[in-house]
Amino acid sequence: MDREILFILALLTGGTTLGSLLAVPLGRFTDMTFSLAFAGGVMLVASFTSLILPALHVGTFLHVTLGICSGFLVMMMIERTVPHQHVVKGQEGIGVRTKKIYLMVLGVLIHNLPEGFSVGVSTSYSLKDGTVMAIAIALQDIPEGMVVTMPLVVLTGGILSPMLVGVVSGLAESLFFLLGLYVMESWHGVLPWGLAFGGGAMLYVTVKEVFPEAYASGRDTIATLGFLLGSLVMLWLDSFQF
Repeated sequence: MDREILFILALLTGGTTLGSLLAVPLGRFTDMTFSLAFAGGVMLVASFTSLILPALHVGTFLHVTLGICSGFLVMMMIERTVPHQHVVKGQEGIGVRTKKIYLMVLGVLIHNLPEGFSVGVSTSYSLKDGTVMAIAIALQDIPEGMVVTMPLVVLTGGILSPMLVGVVSGLAESLFFLLGLYVMESWHGVLPWGLAFGGGAMLYVTVKEVFPEAYASGRDTIATLGFLLGSLVMLWLDSFQF
């Protein structure tokens, strides 16, 4: 069990970090439409296969409905109240005057924290589901890390700070993984709600944040193909028995 947890922690920390590292040499030559849509496909399918459907196995439809709605509402409140910056949509949340780099860091954390928590909840339900979801999240964190790091390189004029943002966001995701795992292991009775909550939060981030960024370039066919491949990859990962 300990080895598997360390493996999951390495995946969650490494995804965004690797994306930040790749953004420096590849950023100016890379169109992120396909990659972001791929990430959205992975997240959308993972929300159901690793969270919502398992929640239905261990809880009632009412539990799952309340959990999904809670995840949606919490993420909606966070997004509307916490000031943050998106690459395409610009600033959201309460209007404040501060450096864009700080707002972009908050934007990354709003994406990553529910993902880490969801992996922790999924791991509490099943080590196999948690591992598969961690692999999927690490895959989709790579393009997300690149998308965030590229403008940060321009804003800061250097590469160290943007790369540190990737590392910090990965560590924060790992921290929330441990939090989700601890909460579910400590209070088993809330597992159905926790799974559904994580699924709802992931659905919100995917539909409200990832897909609009993916389709913003206007290359709808490329984005749709990316979504299809991401969905199939997640289903393929979920088909493994280990």
